[in-house]
Amino acid sequence: MITTRVAYLRSVLPKDVRLSYAVKANPMPAIVQHLSGLVDSLDVASAFEMKTALDTVVPASSISFAGPGKTSAELTQAVAAGVTIEMESETEALRIIEAGNRLGIRPRVALRVNPNFQVKGSGMKMGGGPHQFGVDAEAVPPLLGKLANADLDFLGFHVFAGSQNLHSDILCEALSRNVELLLELSGSYGQSVRYLNLGGGFGIPYFEKDNALDILPVGARLNELIENAIRPSLPDAKVTIELGRYLVGESGVYVTKVVDRKVSRGRTYLVVDGGLHHQLAASGNFGQVIRRNYPIAIGNKMNRPERETVSVVGCLCTPLDLLGDNVCLPPTDVGDLVVIFQAGAYGLTASPTSFLGHPTPPEVLV
Repeated sequence: MITTRVAYLRSVLPKDVRLSYAVKANPMPAIVQHLSGLVDSLDVASAFEMKTALDTVVPASSISFAGPGKTSAELTQAVAAGVTIEMESETEALRIIEAGNRLGIRPRVALRVNPNFQVKGSGMKMGGGPHQFGVDAEAVPPLLGKLANADLDFLGFHVFAGSQNLHSDILCEALSRNVELLLELSGSYGQSVRYLNLGGGFGIPYFEKDNALDILPVGARLNELIENAIRPSLPDAKVTIELGRYLVGESGVYVTKVVDRKVSRGRTYLVVDGGLHHQLAASGNFGQVIRRNYPIAIGNKMNRPERETVSVVGCLCTPLDLLGDNVCLPPTDVGDLVVIFQAGAYGLTASPTSFLGHPTPPEVLV
């Protein structure tokens, strides 16, 4: 499924657009290794993810390191490895310069921009208004002025305004505004810009009324922007689209076993040996404003026509540990397997695995 998704993207996006995988979506080494042979670059958000990326066939120069709060130790490792550090603040820039001087290595850097607009329809907004992410757009020219004489290999800019967007018209508008902003900033820089990361934010359908994203208009708009805006101004810039969830989210399933079946005041509960400590997002506690059920099934009874209404709960001592609220499933017994779909992104590593000390589940790439 991952291979097919990447191939489909390649067929829709302009041929000279580079495709980057956001490792934070699923940093399982087998996943990252597989994708390293399919995408052009990898984006990491910690030193641990950076090590995972560096263990692949992707060269260090095609690995970017983004995220606020990078420590001096992480920045030193990144400079030494030769990855591109996407600077999130002036303080971080000064730390990178210090690390480069200390190591005798010229750091590869880009600047992450916090845009002066918000993207509507995003499940999680990560740009526009005050944010911990990136440098405010209006503060970018002064900061570049301060860094003009620093020994940095400045490549260009990165902007990422929001995630989990299912509306192609909104994504097209966001791309247009991102390009307009980055071209304006590139013009104020006054030197060659070789890297434009336009972010991503492509969503996947999780819930019953969600419609899958139509990326054909997105590809068409991106092609227009490259031919009519980017190439005339920045002929040598590598244009990157960075995606995580869209590449891996629909490929994953979470499987947990029913250990108890109980009725409380007329309501039937299936208690499983997993829960939010493995799949926080499926419990509704990872960005959902109104909790909705992920697609759910009984894996060993997929073809049973009979149905009953039950709630699927985890084994943790908290009412938040709810995987399925009043869902219609085949009659289920102890030992049956509950399967939750759309679980390939922000699953195990985005969950409080250590809560109550239950065992960590295995991950398998099939």
